[in-house]
Parts: sequence; C-alpha cells; structure tokens
Amino acid sequence: MTADDEVRWLEPDELDAWLSLAALMFKLPAALDYQLQRDSGLTHFEYLVMAGLSESPDRSRRMSDLAGFANGSLSRLSHVVKRLEKRGFVVRRPDAEDGRITVAELTGAGYEQVVAAAPGHVAAVREYVIDALAPEQLAQLKVIGDQIHRKVDPGKPC
Repeated sequence: MTADDEVRWLEPDELDAWLSLAALMFKLPAALDYQLQRDSGLTHFEYLVMAGLSESPDRSRRMSDLAGFANGSLSRLSHVVKRLEKRGFVVRRPDAEDGRITVAELTGAGYEQVVAAAPGHVAAVREYVIDALAPEQLAQLKVIGDQIHRKVDPGKPC
C-alpha cells in the first residue's frame, strides 16, 4: 500500500469548490485591507480590533477576549494594540477585578477613527459580498461558514 492509496483525492467538483474558496480566502482580505488602508490608514485587523472595542461596554475588553473576537492570536493582538497605542487609539490597563489580566480600551480618538472608517468598510463588504449574493445565498453562506468554522476551531462558538 502506497501513500497515494490512503489519500482521498479531490473529485473535479470538489477541487473546483476548494480552488474557488482558496482564491476567495486570499483575495477578499486583501481587497478589504486595501480599502481600509487607502481610506483610513488602518489594516483590516486593526479595524476589527477597534470595532470590537467600540461595540463593547465601556469600549474595553480583556485582551484574550479581544483576540478571540478578532480571530487573531494573543501575540498578534499585542503587537497591533501596541501600534494602536502609539497612534493614540487604544490604551492598555490592568483589569479592575484581576490585575494579572490586561484590558484594552478604545480612546476617544480611536472611537472617532473607527466611526470614520466604518462607512467605507461597510460599503466594501456590501460591494464584495452582500450585494454579490441573493438573500438565500447569504443564508447559505452563513450556514457554510459556521460549518467550516466549527471544523477549524471546534472550541469557539460561531
């Protein structure tokens, strides 16, 4: 028995679906990142971090929770928050209940920045995704995305 005998190779329709998804996984983030950097000077990940803070009570979250929200590692988040701190958009402080935990908080300037960036970002999301699909396709996309997400990250709720 060779290694090839153990592999479940993709059928042509499966390969077509995979290649389409793989292209989307590279091109959509790049398009969203480009729009945000061009219009707001933010990367897509920076925007997600700031949006996650803006939607939280007191515009703050524990760093570990924020990493989960933004789908990034704690290490990556730490680097991004450090950059956002230098720009005056975010501050870090110890958690009031447990000083061992770090909390990120959106500043007034950060809130203004994310509010200013949101319309352009929403327009890009609408152009590239929402308006490209029929309502029933959007519902299917949600189901498909959640199903794949559960396989990739079983511990995280969709």
